[in-house]
Amino acid sequence: MPDTTLLNSSVKIAALELRIELEAVAAEQRLAGQPHTGSATLGEFGGSEIGVWEMTPGAMSDVEADEIFVVLFGAGTVEFEETGETVLLAPGDVMRLRAGQRTVWTITQTLRKVYFA
Repeated sequence: MPDTTLLNSSVKIAALELRIELEAVAAEQRLAGQPHTGSATLGEFGGSEIGVWEMTPGAMSDVEADEIFVVLFGAGTVEFEETGETVLLAPGDVMRLRAGQRTVWTITQTLRKVYFA
């Protein structure tokens, strides 16, 4: 796990190579496969937490925090239960999530994102 003060200095963080410890998704959230998730908090900026999150293939439900993220690698979808809208995710995509949204993440290739929450 990186030193969470790194982003408060002039040090580069290689988000693509960052080692993230993954844990199995809790049974009550797991919808398909055997997905694992993990994150590393990198620091804070303007009152927002900045970190890196990863999920392996499978599907899980979640309730979102207020967040903006950028996909670094991987592929999948995020479905919004309230509207039924499904958004494809690929490297370079930037997306906004709003606190309280109920989602289903279906990951087909291990996905990593940098988030601001």
